[in-house]
Amino acid sequence: MSRKSQDRLGAVLVIGLGRFGSAVAFTLAEQGREVLAVEKDPQLAAQWSHRFTVIEADSTSKEALEQLGAKDFNVAVVGIGSSLEASVLTTANLVEMGIPEIWAKATSRDHGRILEKIGAHRRVFPEFDAGRRVAHMVAGRMIDYIEMEDSFTIVKMRPPFDLRGFTIGEAKVRERYGVNIIGVKSPHEPFEYATAETRIGEDDIIIVSGNVELLDEFAARR
Repeated sequence: MSRKSQDRLGAVLVIGLGRFGSAVAFTLAEQGREVLAVEKDPQLAAQWSHRFTVIEADSTSKEALEQLGAKDFNVAVVGIGSSLEASVLTTANLVEMGIPEIWAKATSRDHGRILEKIGAHRRVFPEFDAGRRVAHMVAGRMIDYIEMEDSFTIVKMRPPFDLRGFTIGEAKVRERYGVNIIGVKSPHEPFEYATAETRIGEDDIIIVSGNVELLDEFAARR
């Protein structure tokens, strides 16, 4: 491996600085990660150039990507959503260059299937995923919602009224509702991993895991 490649092992290549790509690049930079962003639009490139390194280039050109050293990165994020053709061509270029981990934004299920077939390792559906999160959150007392795999989900929520004042063991949460309370955050207190003896207060926030349908039912309880 070249010295240049070794220097960029922890760096991330972000292509496309729309709302999704710029949020990814900005957050990575805030975390102290090295970011190289590629943006075709000169105005967007200029807008973000003071936050992280931005190169104005056309990512649909494999030659352009090779010239900026794209193949030295282990991780690349394709944030292009305005053009299906540009998204697919850019992703295909990265696949051909052998980037080990490619994340690509998809604007539809069909777009996602195309990205998968050409070799993208991870497909991200920002609008769809955000819509699902909001739908689950407005339906009950959920504050945050993370869906993992095979319907396994973790939520942050206010406790149902019939749990307040009881310990998790007394409420028999697992037996009665089929979900697990894995943590509790009381006001002005540090986060606490839950046990059967943990008592739920009316002002607490609880972290609960389980099947998404059971969690929806649990969160809808009064």
